Amino acid sequence: MTFTLSDTAYGTDTPEAKRAMFDDLRSQLTGLVHGESDLIANTANFSSLVFNSMPGLNWAGFYFLRGEELVLGPFQGKPACIRIKKGRGVCGTTVVGGKSIVVPDVHAFPGHIACDVNSRSELVVPVRGADGAIIGVFDLDSPQPNRFDQTDADGIEALVKILEATLA
Repeated sequence: MTFTLSDTAYGTDTPEAKRAMFDDLRSQLTGLVHGESDLIANTANFSSLVFNSMPGLNWAGFYFLRGEELVLGPFQGKPACIRIKKGRGVCGTTVVGGKSIVVPDVHAFPGHIACDVNSRSELVVPVRGADGAIIGVFDLDSPQPNRFDQTDADGIEALVKILEATLA
């Protein structure tokens, strides 16, 4: 299967614009991961696709669960925290809670871990293995307050489902 990456400049000012962006990203990601089962390769391309397509990001990447902590995986952006304990910060809280978290203002989130002082808002989505257990998280940061909403969470969750299908 071949795939084409879009050079489209996406808008994020309306839910409709965001949904159109995520429709396009789902198509592109499906092509990128088609026939590939390697977790590192697929998460590296996933991070790059999202970081280079979604406006207003300063970090996009994965953390994988290793025992009682998350360990940094493929990402795009500035260097990041390497290890995060379960229950700490937005990423660790997502693992414990088992559901996506949208944080409009990271400074108001108790225990927020500031890897990049420029980050103002965050979206974290759990990633599940073939057995349904959480194996990690996909983390998005933005220098813009209130950058993420439920439309973004739904869109990223749909992309994560495409990735999860490669893990079976």
